[in-house]
Amino acid sequence: MTDPFDKDDGTRATAEADPSTETASAAAAEWQREKDALQDRLLRTAAEFDNYRKRIERDRRDQADSAAASAIEDLLPIIDNLERALQAPVGADADGYRKGVELVHQQMMELLRRRGVKPIQAVGADFDPRFHEAVVHEASANHREGEVMEELRRGYVLGERLLRPAMVKVAKA
Repeated sequence: MTDPFDKDDGTRATAEADPSTETASAAAAEWQREKDALQDRLLRTAAEFDNYRKRIERDRRDQADSAAASAIEDLLPIIDNLERALQAPVGADADGYRKGVELVHQQMMELLRRRGVKPIQAVGADFDPRFHEAVVHEASANHREGEVMEELRRGYVLGERLLRPAMVKVAKA
């Protein structure tokens, strides 16, 4: 009996697709779906990270603004006192004027203390380039080599962070 799917060249043609081609096509489709899913996941992760980065930057900016506003609010009463001192009539009472300025200075130092700012104790200490800026070296028989003889400008630290080094005069042999 002759098969209707037989060809003249002796090969047999089938009505069904080759099973290996079907498997490869299904695998390719599965790979494409997996690739699309991974690409979608990558894009979502990248977008989430970008949003996170922007939120952190915004929070950091807000925190810095809040800290600055808080510090400025603490400074306003001191500025008010300085303005009152400047508006006071200048008279023979220089001692009273000096006491007023000293009170404003104490107020300012108290504000710095509350904020965690500490002055660097320099006079009598050994010169330390991490905290001192030597602007003058002077020979002295009364001081040891490298000892800070005089503080020309006070330095400050905030916790472990140097805000400003102390400008000092250092003894040399």
